[in-house]
Amino acid sequence: MNPMNIGDIASWLIAQGLKGSSEMEILDGFCERCRKSELPIDRGLALIDTLHPVYEGRAFQWDGIAKEHRAFEYGPTVDGTEADNWMRSAFHHLRTSGGDEVRRRIGFGEAADFFMLDTLLAAGHKDYIAMIHRFAEDSHIGEMDCFYSHWSTTAPNGFSEDGLFALRKLVPVLALAIKSASLVRISRTIAEVYLGEDAAKQVLEGRISRGKAERISAALWFSDLQNYTRISDSLPPDEIIPFLNDYADAVISSIHEAGGNVLKLIGDGTLAIFKSEDPEEACGRALRAEHLLRDKLQGLNARRNAEGRPVTEVYLGLHIGDVFYGNIGSSDRLDFTVIGPAVNEVSRIASLCRFVDRSIVMSSGFVSAAPPPRDGEMVSIGRYALRGVKKAQELFTLMPLEPEEVKED
Repeated sequence: MNPMNIGDIASWLIAQGLKGSSEMEILDGFCERCRKSELPIDRGLALIDTLHPVYEGRAFQWDGIAKEHRAFEYGPTVDGTEADNWMRSAFHHLRTSGGDEVRRRIGFGEAADFFMLDTLLAAGHKDYIAMIHRFAEDSHIGEMDCFYSHWSTTAPNGFSEDGLFALRKLVPVLALAIKSASLVRISRTIAEVYLGEDAAKQVLEGRISRGKAERISAALWFSDLQNYTRISDSLPPDEIIPFLNDYADAVISSIHEAGGNVLKLIGDGTLAIFKSEDPEEACGRALRAEHLLRDKLQGLNARRNAEGRPVTEVYLGLHIGDVFYGNIGSSDRLDFTVIGPAVNEVSRIASLCRFVDRSIVMSSGFVSAAPPPRDGEMVSIGRYALRGVKKAQELFTLMPLEPEEVKED
């Protein structure tokens, strides 16, 4: 490869990193440009660990023969088939040996002794090189401490010395560009996991000034678990977190599927909002989330009963009102959340579920704004004085319809 081409490709990689191109776009463009510059890459794989509650990392594969590319997540590699494949990989060899690269000229009699090399050999690949580029220790984020890549070719003579020289010069620049894209992805993921999608979006757009908040009207959701204190007191310590996770997953996934945003997890409690310019739409989304939740709880409780594990139900309060949505806290510790009387009221409404023995209690304001529910009717349960609220309020619950009365979508 001409040294000028190396410089051109390196410049392109830097531009893509600055531009914010995706990892797959970067790898795709890199491989295509190498081939046009007579560096015969026929297959490339880039792999980088991440910081994610489910996935260990992301991989990006480019195949010039099949004319396809794909990006995919991979889970933990600590046990099972995944662990066995990892232990047999060239990347694990480099990780444990301290080396920077390992080459196998599999088409010329060298051993296909790493994972997947036999598949590459059967597909006609002649030469293979795997590389690891380590990051400085103080720049680690989670398990993202290095960049792995491997490259193979079907060229009759394998990689030339000039080709290897080009790869050694260019792959570190590729690593930097992909690391840049992955860091953006990690920032977004962590913000969404801990703040919620909407709050994360606003924070990442720069709305982080202390005291900066906007007044919005939203449907408010506050839920918690029935008999949580009694159940948690009777559970072995290692069962409490799985119990909470099961029910939190049902609640949170229902809210998200209906277009809501979870703002806070408070022990077994969940505070969420449904934003919309149209109050009826916001309340309709909240009712949709409630419907989804009851379906999920039915399946979850059936499974946990079959496993001999404790089950519970979710108490839910629904309200609508104006709140301040934004940053509250100190100069070095902020929370992006909602505050205002309506937030206090929805938590008080939810707490009445125990008193009136109903799984859902709604304010009159919510009922007035909401569309008719498809599987029940809203029935008054009387006027109640909420703790900390001066004026008594009429509250409602949702009474299920008989099966023949249920409305069709």
